[in-house]
Amino acid sequence: MFLYVAKSLTFTANNCFSLMILIVDDKKENLFSLKTLLQLHLYDADTAESGEEALKKILKNEYELIILDVQMPGMDGYEVAENITGYSKSKDIPIIFLSAVNIDKRFITKGYNSGGVDYITKPFDPELLLLKIKTFSRLYKQTKELNDIKSNLEQKVEKRTAELNHANEELQTSNAELQQYAFIASHDLQEPLRKIITFSQILKERFNANDDAAQYINRIITSSERMRTLINDLLNYSKLTITPEFVKTPLNLVVQDTITDLEVSIKESCGKIIVEQMPSLKIIPDQMRQAFQNIISNAIKFSKRGTPPVINIWSDFTNEKSAESMPSPNGSYCRIYISDNGIGFNKQYLDKIFTMFQRLHARSEYEGTGIGLSIVKKIIEKHDGIVTARSAEDEGATFIIILPLK
Repeated sequence: MFLYVAKSLTFTANNCFSLMILIVDDKKENLFSLKTLLQLHLYDADTAESGEEALKKILKNEYELIILDVQMPGMDGYEVAENITGYSKSKDIPIIFLSAVNIDKRFITKGYNSGGVDYITKPFDPELLLLKIKTFSRLYKQTKELNDIKSNLEQKVEKRTAELNHANEELQTSNAELQQYAFIASHDLQEPLRKIITFSQILKERFNANDDAAQYINRIITSSERMRTLINDLLNYSKLTITPEFVKTPLNLVVQDTITDLEVSIKESCGKIIVEQMPSLKIIPDQMRQAFQNIISNAIKFSKRGTPPVINIWSDFTNEKSAESMPSPNGSYCRIYISDNGIGFNKQYLDKIFTMFQRLHARSEYEGTGIGLSIVKKIIEKHDGIVTARSAEDEGATFIIILPLK
């Protein structure tokens, strides 16, 4: 049995929601005394005369705090605490041990190990006990509110994830339909263009058109060919919405295939391409071949008049996804350089050159649709890399591609 001395205390229970404190003790007089103390300070209290009764009540009710006697017949306080903390519904309820017998340090340690948040020996100071009850009760309520918020957030995140997954499925379906439409539209648009170009050339060659007529026919052919190039570029751009398989491929093989595809234009320009040994990377080979082709084609197209293009291609490794970082033999990124001796461009236009339909020169000077480098940018970003360039007017340009090794 324990006694407490009533003092003039000014505690006010912070009952944000209606919960009770459970007092567990095998002695009725202890239960009565402690329950009375709590009720005097506006706490709702429930009692249990054994560990078994306490566990049954915990299954049915929710408590904000448990005051637990250690020395009880049958199931002692330690066993009760272990059962409470092992049950998901009650694992967060703070437990304060009370004991008049087991006051040795090893018993106190056992109390904390069993799941208790505090261990108070009898006789106790009621004012100190009420302070601890108030503190642990408030912490439990705050924890409960946070858990409720967390649960609500998890439900919202789960719902939002399901919505996003559904939207992604619809987007994939839409992309597949768009891809199919792009192929159909490409074929349907190119067929009349082929006829326009073919018949215009027949008119020019067979009917000995005068100079004025020939000039108009040439304009028809030039515009039609430009339209065909634009359709092909747009079709290539739309293909990038597909997610093909990444394959470990030697970069030199990709560049060699690109040079083979550009053999005619390289020969006509008397161009020279010098390629150093580069590593193998996990890439989408067709897309990376297209990226190299667009950059090398530009280097040939924007060469200085009367000066054969010379293009150098090499690579190094770096630890950062940056064109400015120092080389590192064991770096986690591969940095690819494609350098030419062409007309170059003002560095203030760096961002502009990777934007779709943006041109730095009039169409009358250099042909093109303004899509090529935007395709390169999209391909490299799809490989989780970046692309940039260094240049100055009349001093050539160097395009830099940075790709992760993994």
